[in-house]
Amino acid sequence: MNIIEIENLTYSYPAAKSPILKNISLQIEKGDFLAVVGNNGCGKSTFCKALNGLIPHFITGDFEGKVTVGGLDTLKSDVGTLACKVGYVYQDFENQIVRPTVLDDASYACLNYAMPDYMERGKEALSLCGLEGREDDYIWQLSGGQTHLLALAGAVSLRPDILILDEPIAQLDPGHADKIYGVLRELNEKQGKTIIVIEHHTEYIADYCKHVMLMKDGKIAWKLPTNEALCRVEELQSCNIFPPQITTAAYRMKQNGCLKDQPLPTTIEEGSTAFQALRYSGFKPLKNISKSCAESAVQFRDVSLSYRSVKGDNRIVFDHLDLEIRKGEKIALIGSNGAGKSTLMKLMVGLLKPETGDIFLEGENIRNKKTENLSRKISLVYQNPEEMFIKDSIKADISYAMQVRRMENFQERTDRLLDRFHLTELKDRDGRLLSGGQMRRASLAIGIALNPGILLLDEPTANLDIATRKEIMRTLTDIKDITETVMIATHDMQLVCEWAERILVLYQGKVVADGTRDDIFGNSSIVETVGIRPPEIFSMGQVLDKKAFCYTVDEFLQSFEEA
Repeated sequence: MNIIEIENLTYSYPAAKSPILKNISLQIEKGDFLAVVGNNGCGKSTFCKALNGLIPHFITGDFEGKVTVGGLDTLKSDVGTLACKVGYVYQDFENQIVRPTVLDDASYACLNYAMPDYMERGKEALSLCGLEGREDDYIWQLSGGQTHLLALAGAVSLRPDILILDEPIAQLDPGHADKIYGVLRELNEKQGKTIIVIEHHTEYIADYCKHVMLMKDGKIAWKLPTNEALCRVEELQSCNIFPPQITTAAYRMKQNGCLKDQPLPTTIEEGSTAFQALRYSGFKPLKNISKSCAESAVQFRDVSLSYRSVKGDNRIVFDHLDLEIRKGEKIALIGSNGAGKSTLMKLMVGLLKPETGDIFLEGENIRNKKTENLSRKISLVYQNPEEMFIKDSIKADISYAMQVRRMENFQERTDRLLDRFHLTELKDRDGRLLSGGQMRRASLAIGIALNPGILLLDEPTANLDIATRKEIMRTLTDIKDITETVMIATHDMQLVCEWAERILVLYQGKVVADGTRDDIFGNSSIVETVGIRPPEIFSMGQVLDKKAFCYTVDEFLQSFEEA
């Protein structure tokens, strides 16, 4: 039975030169768990917003064709009616949280519909989403993952048949990501909900989804069972999608004449069977060596910081923290949501001041320094790139800091930055209306506009396809002539293992590990305590041989050969 039917859907945003969705026809069966994949800007989010009526009722434009959801024609039904059929959790899910306490927020949609059992529906949704027992908590007491679950509970409370989530785990640590997908599986298998996710993490698609739909240039290339879809390695890569590392490794082995009779695996469980004939060659990839430098860039000396709480004790973030960042280092800052990564960066740029202790920037205490006076030395690119945009065009945003500081030739420098980050054609666009990847590039251009010696990036690869992610990594290499010291806070372990020379692990406000990737991921107690997770190919290598430390597909292929 089809719960969604689309006929010849074409849609164009106002003033757009060409349609973003082009003559789409599709059927989605009730009870499916569908992953929508494609490169940034291909129309994934636009497609999903056409399913709940936001397009065209709220986001206007040229709409042609017919979309039927749960028997309702979206053109003939208002957004409020459709919300009871299609629940939606947006990429910027924090904006869906509107009430101060957990139960109040979860039941708020039902209260707006004047449902007499709104409180019971809210409690039921919280239970289904794993938040039972947190009903009376304030929303600011929740972690990032729990806040995402609360946004989901708000949608679930209306008891829709369909749930859509746009990049549900983009900014979550592995523990919270597992929790989100575990809840979605329960809703799919036990509650009969049809789940649609826009997702770049193909390892989660392999573990949880039933079908995959590939979008190319506003069209649907195909919709296939997950195993079949993820084995289309070359086609996925051509669309800037990472197939699972295990699948990519097996595919490349087959190209070299190995694993002839084995189907391509998509999970570690399947890989343990497909790779059972391989043996470890003893290859040892070069360790990332942290480059020690006598000159200090940033020093934390006995720094303590806590957040005031309306309810309960103050939340201690850092307790007598000592840390030194040296010039020229490439540092990855990792840890679970709420560990203090973003707070550490805000302290470094002066947005937050420590309660006790001191922070030194190039030997100078910044306690009494204004943030704007530090911006030529250190710059922070925020986790949510839209927070970097204050003007009505990218060009104006990039030039703003230079202009107010009366830098010479700021217009020429703005043009160079637009060109460097492939933004020239978008220069007159409002940054908040760009795709996720375009926002990231624009925010990075803003971040380095003043030529800071130290650059801090908070989750720079979240929500990005393979091409944009690689572009960000290339850019980090390219800007060494501008910024010599870079720190990245991230949950992207592939980025950590490919780029970082030094890894700092935060846990409960303390640096519990500091070293190379072998020091961190080779320490099982740290991995288990903190809840970090190495790249999937590392775990695959460990299943085959505990001596194997493979962080990339290339390293795996060099480490294993057929017996």
